[in-house]
Amino acid sequence: MKRVLKYIVFALIALLFIGTFVFLFKNSRPTPVKYMEHVASTGSIRRTTVITGRIEPRNEVNVKPQINGIISELRKEAGQMVKEGDVIAKLRVIPDMNSLSSAQSRVRLAEINLKQAKTNYEREKTLYDKQLVSEEEYDQVLQAYRQAQEEHAAAQESLEVIRDGVSSNNATGSSTLVRSTITGLILDIPVKVGNSVIQANTMNDGTTVATVADMSDLIFDGNIDETEVGSLVEGMPMLISIGALPSFSSEAALEYISPKAVENNGVNQFEIKAAVQVNSDHVIRSGYSANAEIVLERADSVVVIPESALEFKGDSTFVYRKTGEDSYERVAVSTGLSDGLNIEIKSGLAVGETVRGTRIYNTGKQ
Repeated sequence: MKRVLKYIVFALIALLFIGTFVFLFKNSRPTPVKYMEHVASTGSIRRTTVITGRIEPRNEVNVKPQINGIISELRKEAGQMVKEGDVIAKLRVIPDMNSLSSAQSRVRLAEINLKQAKTNYEREKTLYDKQLVSEEEYDQVLQAYRQAQEEHAAAQESLEVIRDGVSSNNATGSSTLVRSTITGLILDIPVKVGNSVIQANTMNDGTTVATVADMSDLIFDGNIDETEVGSLVEGMPMLISIGALPSFSSEAALEYISPKAVENNGVNQFEIKAAVQVNSDHVIRSGYSANAEIVLERADSVVVIPESALEFKGDSTFVYRKTGEDSYERVAVSTGLSDGLNIEIKSGLAVGETVRGTRIYNTGKQ
């Protein structure tokens, strides 16, 4: 019985030794090298660039007051449509004291002149009625009286405009009413009731009461790097997408390329613009971030392979063309346009031929 157990132990040790030897032998053998394979096919290559920018209205204006004053009433709010001439806000005038004093002085002087002209006219009319003065003398006095009346009316109107911002003879054209200068959508009203506003002059731009824009005519405004601007020409097609509207895309034509570069983070860039087609299915807001894709170059119906299948050596380019089972030959090719993934083969390879790609690394053992 002991002898049998001994044989069994020896047999188990022998099997363990043989198994270890076989395992080590198999793992010591080189793993066959495998490669991905690609078939040359006919296709199209496009080299594109994506430009980031914003959606903006082509016509956007800042509505400013015609006089200095304080906002006493706001009749519109952001988001409302207005027509040209609609009243957006009303002002309470803050008159300039020098101008007010001059206007008051002019009125007083006009009153004195008018009173004297009236006295002269009444005296002259009495003499004329008695036929003691000529008609010519009478007409001269009458004309002077009428001129004094007109001067008094003009002085009074000027005082009302300076003091109140509106004259009694022209209430509809009051400068205290801030009106929209275009038809469009109010984008912003940056003032509140009680805010002081000033009119535009040579010293400052004036206070913006409202920003109004025509939202039916939108443009894409972006910047392109100087290394790519040379490939652009006006009229090139673009595809515009808006990040906030995933389902929106709009075809457009490049309509403006800036002749002057602007520096942005140390890089020279050129401004470009293109019209955006607006439809009723989407509400597009001013300032949306957007991307514009432009096809810089295109090659159609050409031989195409993945760019990863190429081998570069000096100024030459090669591929490994399949000649048999796991056998390849190195051939020189001439390349053309690339989109970063696929590349055009101009010569050296025909449609339907197979080339070697990148190596396949297996974690398992053969």
